[in-house]
Amino acid sequence: MPTQVEDAEILSKFQDERTRNEAFNLLLNKYQQKIYWHIRRMVIDHDDADDLVQDVFIKVWKNLAGFRSDSQLYTWMYRIASNECITFLNKKKQRNNISIEDEAYNLADTLADSSYFNGDAAQKKLQQAILTLPEKQRLVFNMKYYEDMKYEEMSQVLGTSVGALKASFHLAVKKIENILLAAD
Repeated sequence: MPTQVEDAEILSKFQDERTRNEAFNLLLNKYQQKIYWHIRRMVIDHDDADDLVQDVFIKVWKNLAGFRSDSQLYTWMYRIASNECITFLNKKKQRNNISIEDEAYNLADTLADSSYFNGDAAQKKLQQAILTLPEKQRLVFNMKYYEDMKYEEMSQVLGTSVGALKASFHLAVKKIENILLAAD
């Protein structure tokens, strides 16, 4: 099994026109799955997640030459993916002219019907509870719970203070606990 290529090597190869495609393939191999699952937890639907992953990597391709390395490469891509998710979900709500609560129900139905979701009943309940959270709270919860991301890194991705992120995560956990306790 090949070892993971360091980000600095990917960026160096990307700067050279002759190795740009190779660099991008290395980037895809290293990060595509992580980005997919981050997006998938936000939008639930596999096809929507696939489309958004393509959009994210198109933006990465177009903007990678200007990447300034003032954050980690993955943090930068994660920020792009997070913004794409929020934009997508907002457009979906506007297009369907529905409330946040109705959108949560639609996503929960998609989750229940998904052939890609193979979790047990407890996982499904957790996912349905997460879907009731506002997008930013859901994003913070997913980053902390699933990615085990540190608050400082989340702060870089979301451009929000560490204190606000901690408060948002705490509120998300309380809401999820209340929903899960009420369901029993």
